[in-house]
Amino acid sequence: MTGPLDDIFGEHWWAAVAVVTRLVGDLDVAEDAVQDACAAALVQWPARGVPASPRAWLIGVARHKALDVIRREARRAGKEAAAAAAAARSAARLLPADDQLLADDQLALILMCCHPALALPARTALTLRAVCGMSTAQIASVFLVPEATMAQRLVRAKRKIRQAGIAMRMPAADQLPGRLAAVLRVIYLVFTEGHMASSGPNLVRSEVCEQAILLARELARLVPDEPEAAGLLALVLLTDARRAARASPGGELVQLADQDRSRWDTAKISEGRDLLARALAAGRPGPYQLQAAIAACHCDAVSAEATDWREIVALYDALLIIEPTPVAAANRAAAVAMADGPAAGLVILAGLSAEPAIAGWAPLHIAMAQLHSQLGEDGRALAEYRLALQLGGPDAQRRFIRSRMRDLDAERR
Repeated sequence: MTGPLDDIFGEHWWAAVAVVTRLVGDLDVAEDAVQDACAAALVQWPARGVPASPRAWLIGVARHKALDVIRREARRAGKEAAAAAAAARSAARLLPADDQLLADDQLALILMCCHPALALPARTALTLRAVCGMSTAQIASVFLVPEATMAQRLVRAKRKIRQAGIAMRMPAADQLPGRLAAVLRVIYLVFTEGHMASSGPNLVRSEVCEQAILLARELARLVPDEPEAAGLLALVLLTDARRAARASPGGELVQLADQDRSRWDTAKISEGRDLLARALAAGRPGPYQLQAAIAACHCDAVSAEATDWREIVALYDALLIIEPTPVAAANRAAAVAMADGPAAGLVILAGLSAEPAIAGWAPLHIAMAQLHSQLGEDGRALAEYRLALQLGGPDAQRRFIRSRMRDLDAERR
């Protein structure tokens, strides 16, 4: 999708792919058909004007293109494919008559892309393609793999959907919460990759953050009674509000305590707080709501020193009961260090560093280095920084580590 009509195509891509997939029963055919419809719009709309309902126009054109493909395949493949084509023609009469049916189609598409039968990386890539409309090249850049490699992954994921008979349909009401967990996880992983790129020259990948926020926003709209969906949207907004302050003009990581809080996005903070309040009012707290509450504590404070660190420790305690991950435990230890002093936090982090699941996580060793430095243990701090450097990570993080190491070396001379 290129050209001046990008915003319109981006706004309606998810809905168009969802509806056409339901009509023809094939995600690959539907994606190609919607892409062709966008290409036709690029030719026709500048001359004739944008139609009153761009979404209906794109769906209608894509439907016809998809049915043409199915008819051609039916003529080549025989009776079985002809029967499928007849079923598709019958289904094609069932265009969405109201917003609820369209919302069901959109939710069903993302549930299909995030089906537990697919590996997690495949779910993420397929969601970025089918739901967000990102090109194969763009998705490849997110995963830092060659475009050809990503194209093969997408083909395999779609093939598995066909072979496993994964249909684009709404699950039963009692199955929806369990299926939603996979969707929430994918959206959170997309945002995490944008917020702190796993490698590459930039600390933040803004376009990936924006795609994740769009996904979270749409999911919260589609399932308004699910507090964890609202909690996830609150979390990504409250976290992304700090984006402008997270890197120096030279691209170096700026830690939370050193950020210029006047650069934080107050509109996102306000929206995130409101969403969190409504989600918590449901009385069904989950991991995304609790993480959003932690992010809100940071946003409420005028400085790192003024932060309610004991409240953050308590929130991490609650989070670890629901989702006991090593990363959450490490973040809790950092909060303990702020509440009770560096030695208290260091004891916890030292214990965690012996766990294989987190021993290779560079931010853990950066945190340990800083606490050793605060205790005057510069030699140990340098050792932890060196280990963090060996573990890789984005260039901005590596520049931050080298800067801290230079500062420590200068102090020791």
